[in-house]
Amino acid sequence: MKLSKIKELLPTLQNVEFQLENGAFVPEYFHVTEIGIVTKHFIDCGGTIRNEKAVNFQLWNADDFEHRLKPAKLLHIINLSEEKLGIEDSEIEVEYQNDTIGKYDLDFNGEVFILKNKKTACLANEACGIPKEKFKTLPTESNNSCCTTESGCC
Repeated sequence: MKLSKIKELLPTLQNVEFQLENGAFVPEYFHVTEIGIVTKHFIDCGGTIRNEKAVNFQLWNADDFEHRLKPAKLLHIINLSEEKLGIEDSEIEVEYQNDTIGKYDLDFNGEVFILKNKKTACLANEACGIPKEKFKTLPTESNNSCCTTESGCC
């Protein structure tokens, strides 16, 4: 979900609620402790240099059980971050600590925001020589590894 979409949705909501894909809800007393720009400059296993940019929201739970973040307040925080940081309309990535700090994509199901599990992927499948059908199978589900020593990707 892009930043413009959440800004469009917030004025239509009574409450801001986040739910994990497994059905568990982020406690209703969460705080948005950060909104920022996250950039990633990296090289993939095929040697291609890449740049990614995302708007980052960090959710945090405290023992502040009476806290409730209202849509107007979150919209204010977003607008302030755009003004002060020059945030562009990019995809939103949410950080939330469950067992460890997880990074999630954001979606909306018509009622609540959904924290969608992120997945890793090979970005240079041509360089790795992996047939497309192998990408549907996790390495732990077969005896084949992702890359061979001859592929030059790993």
